[in-house]
Amino acid sequence: MSCDMGLYGLAVMGQNFALNIASNGFSVCVGNRSPAKVELTVNRAKAEGDLPITGSESVEDFVSKIQKPRRVVILVQAGKPVDATIAALSEYMEEGDVIIDGGNEWYVNTLRRGTELSEKGIMFIGMGISGGEEGARNGPSLMLGGPKEAYDLMEPIVTKCAAQVEGQPCSGYLGPLGAGNYVKMVHNGIEYGDMQLIGEVYDVLKQVCKMSNPDMAALFEKWNTTELDSYLIE
Repeated sequence: MSCDMGLYGLAVMGQNFALNIASNGFSVCVGNRSPAKVELTVNRAKAEGDLPITGSESVEDFVSKIQKPRRVVILVQAGKPVDATIAALSEYMEEGDVIIDGGNEWYVNTLRRGTELSEKGIMFIGMGISGGEEGARNGPSLMLGGPKEAYDLMEPIVTKCAAQVEGQPCSGYLGPLGAGNYVKMVHNGIEYGDMQLIGEVYDVLKQVCKMSNPDMAALFEKWNTTELDSYLIE
């Protein structure tokens, strides 16, 4: 039986996102350069509820197990590993298939890769993922940019797998190729600014106000019941 989609790259984020997708009723073929990660992910799927995850032995075997038009998410290290993975996959993929890069990639590289793949008729999406390892497993924020036709193929999956807030999925179509990566870049900039601010506030409370750790913990806990409520404050 052909799988609904494929996920290539099985570090912790890749494993967890594959398990998330499978938990939401989609069958997933998983692949990785090292067979041990494939075996580990398949075993996790069995242990976490006999989830519909199928392993693969090679790139060719991986692609052959995915139903057409193929939807393949890659989660590998940004830069040259992404280019190498795309080159390996595209050797066996066909016109009308879609590759989705879920890494933190510079949007200019996404534009280049999309142009190169379009010459083969393969569509490309850059997808920002926010939420870390826990979010990948239980529901991340997903930011997709690329051809609308490609997004429409992924929409049923990302809508179910994304975090849900007040009945709405934390995912959507953000625009043409590069938009998803660009929005994720801005998102990260805001997040790191928040983290810097929290760190400086802690330092002022500790060094200037001479507050104890328990008192600071109580203050941060109080702040997390106000408009400052966030995972970062938590």
